[in-house]
Amino acid sequence: MNLSYLWVFLMAATPVWELRGAIPAGMFAMHLPWPWVFLVALLGNTFPIPFIILFLDPVTRFLSRIEFMEKFFHWIFERTRRHSAIVEKYEKIGLMLFVAVPLPGTGAWTGSLLAFLLGMNLRSAFLPIALGVLIAGVIVVTLCLLGWIGALIAGVGLAVLAVLGLWKI
Repeated sequence: MNLSYLWVFLMAATPVWELRGAIPAGMFAMHLPWPWVFLVALLGNTFPIPFIILFLDPVTRFLSRIEFMEKFFHWIFERTRRHSAIVEKYEKIGLMLFVAVPLPGTGAWTGSLLAFLLGMNLRSAFLPIALGVLIAGVIVVTLCLLGWIGALIAGVGLAVLAVLGLWKI
């Protein structure tokens, strides 16, 4: 087995990178075929979902005994709650759409955290999050296959969102 696929899996399983970083890294830096990169990144990005939803409560309660960890969890939970409007309004469909948008802070990790914060159990949250990951993966692969045009589209899209975000402020 090529160890590069393990790296793609691990990148996709980490917060921040997720499949948004793992797919381009696998395709361009590691020169792996896109269908396999796509499949491995999907598996890697969905792997942590059950662990986050099932074990976040006991882990945060245990680690919150340490003052700086309590502050960290408070910060991350408040930051995540600010993005919960679409999920609260549309529930499972909203959760899927939230995860499907391939932007920083909207992936499987944040979606799982949102599901946890909104009291969703693993059974009701896993499928919408996994479908959101699938949609995000299709978008990222499509942009990667478009090459420079895809990079331009992604860059313009991010720039527009940044300007709109600054405009709100």
